[in-house]
Amino acid sequence: MASGLVRGEGFAVDATVIEADASRFKRVSGEDAQWVEPARQTRAVREYLAALNTENSPNNPEREPSALSPSDPASAWTTKGRLRVQFAYGLNYLIDDENAVIVDVEATPARISKEVASTKVMIARTAERTGLVPKHLAADSAYGTGALLGWLVDRGIDPHIPVWDKSERADGTLARADFTYDDEHDRYVCPQGKPLTSTGRVHDGHTLYYRSSKRDCDHCDLKPRCCPISPFRRITRDVNEHSRDRARALSGTQAFEDSSRRRKKIEMLFAHLKRQLGFERLRLRGPTGARDEFLLAATVQNLRRLARLAPQPNA
Repeated sequence: MASGLVRGEGFAVDATVIEADASRFKRVSGEDAQWVEPARQTRAVREYLAALNTENSPNNPEREPSALSPSDPASAWTTKGRLRVQFAYGLNYLIDDENAVIVDVEATPARISKEVASTKVMIARTAERTGLVPKHLAADSAYGTGALLGWLVDRGIDPHIPVWDKSERADGTLARADFTYDDEHDRYVCPQGKPLTSTGRVHDGHTLYYRSSKRDCDHCDLKPRCCPISPFRRITRDVNEHSRDRARALSGTQAFEDSSRRRKKIEMLFAHLKRQLGFERLRLRGPTGARDEFLLAATVQNLRRLARLAPQPNA
């Protein structure tokens, strides 16, 4: 931990969807979007175009958005949060999970990948501005990606987060959990004691492949349950698997269960925001407009919380 930083007890993070000020009936294909000349562009369009091809791009780098709003193109076309599709932003809260005080806010397009990435931004900004770093971070399984877990563990923050793991198999064949990882030799060992090795090449920026020898598999009794179609077995391993293992080790502990229970406070904040304050749709457009409204909403909720915590004068 850097000098001057103080460990807090724990933070929790989550996001909810707030509808953008953009009609769901007026949308264009991402590939067909055409923008007017710069002099006639609105602020929301200028912000969107300026962010494209940068690390702050509102779009996923892997694919073009399925739909764009001509009036607020940074908002995401999503069904998250409601039954009907809509353009929306993600309201991301980072809270002190003991007192339910909001310590940071971030506005993102309503995409899971953007919401997860905002966690790093909020934690780093809180440390820079207040000198406060959490001992642990609680979140749901959507945040249990290898990249975020690795980032947290590298900074000494315990991830109280269920691991996002798709290694289980539904066809009855052996899963990755049936193989033992040999950390000393960087290899997996199958139930029959045969090694699966890797070239060390990283695929898609985060995945290592470990494969067995065809010669070992050809006459193996477990081949029908291990790799019935392929001539050899291949196992994937995330480059941050050590951090995923750390999160798995914490799961089920009393500290993990306690922080998971306190994490529900953030959901109560979202419910209060929408039901009591009636904040379900933005009035300003663009990331800047969403950020300003989200900050004001969080300020109102924090003031309300502080007023309740303040000692009351004697009647």
